[in-house]
Amino acid sequence: MADERRGGTAGGIDAVGRAVFGSREGQLTSDGRRTGRFVRMLPALLILGGLVFDSLAPPNFTAVPLFVAAPLIAAPFFSRSRTVRTGIAAVLSVIAMRLSDGTSTEVVPVIEMLTVLTASVLALVINGVVRRGNEQLASARVIAETAMRAVLPTPAERIGGLQVAARYEAAQADEFVGGDLYAVADTPYGVRVVVGDVRGKGLGAVEAVAVIIGAFREAAEQERSLEGVAQRLERALAREGTRRYGLDAMEGFITAVLAEIPPGSASLRIVNRGHPEPILLHADGALEVLAPSVPALPLGMDLGVWPDRADEWAMPAGATLLAFTDGLSEARDPNGVFYDPAARLRGRIFPGPEELLSALTDDVRLHTGGRTTDDMALIAVGRPAEGQPVRRTTVKIVGRGDDAG
Repeated sequence: MADERRGGTAGGIDAVGRAVFGSREGQLTSDGRRTGRFVRMLPALLILGGLVFDSLAPPNFTAVPLFVAAPLIAAPFFSRSRTVRTGIAAVLSVIAMRLSDGTSTEVVPVIEMLTVLTASVLALVINGVVRRGNEQLASARVIAETAMRAVLPTPAERIGGLQVAARYEAAQADEFVGGDLYAVADTPYGVRVVVGDVRGKGLGAVEAVAVIIGAFREAAEQERSLEGVAQRLERALAREGTRRYGLDAMEGFITAVLAEIPPGSASLRIVNRGHPEPILLHADGALEVLAPSVPALPLGMDLGVWPDRADEWAMPAGATLLAFTDGLSEARDPNGVFYDPAARLRGRIFPGPEELLSALTDDVRLHTGGRTTDDMALIAVGRPAEGQPVRRTTVKIVGRGDDAG
């Protein structure tokens, strides 16, 4: 039911994202269409260019390299049938040229025709290899991503009187999912949250995520302090490390941020273990970056024991806590510029946590051109204000160097 509800509101949420952040989607889509159209036309252009070149150039010049290139370029991008058609067109073009100039039985023209035919056959082989490789990568990715989503179930929209939304966005530029994680628990001590990032990728990272999520759910219910929860996670990783060998046993670690919102209190407590700093968004558009007073090492580093220290902030009604992994803060645009969530969110107002995450992920896709290189997990927890309207007006944003509104 929750998935249906979210799916039914997707159009409205996307509209919120465009209204808040502005949109370069039309430009990106136009650029992508132009590139795709050029790639689709390139083999035909090469064959046509070869025909024109051969008709205009002196007899001792040949356009065979253009005819060879056409099927080879089609192979990794097109279907098998289109690759076959491209190869046939290239071979027939060479035959037609040599028949027209009466040299089809000479040695050099025959070699030219055989060269183009060989390249066309090779293109078919390349096309088959590419297709099989893509199928294998897609299968491995689906398995890992399905396993990840199984251990990261979507939380309820309201937990302990708070509004909650979470997202797991798999990278589009990698065949393996990462070890990003999140969990929310309603405990006797308040709503407790963890967001973390396991070193590594693939099924090994998914296994580590399962360990830390299980330990968090148990510790969140039993430990009186947030510092105690962090120490329980540390011990769980130490136990897991004894079962591992080699590189993972020596270098495995998890960056994590733990948050606690006590019941009946307008406060927020956070323990940060080497993780990107969460953001607190206020109802009026103000924003705080929740930097720890004392930096701490990630979980599982095994470089000594220091007592954890929770920092406390005020979290008034209408405020929303946003925690995320470095897949968000380290997303790059085509020029290598990192995405800055604090700069993009400052002064913005959202109807709720779900709309915040939808607008944010949409903006990251625009920033990266739709090509993310790392997974990202995001969770937003909002404290509703009394009499808060269902929808609030968003404000205009100024884009990067120009008006995006």
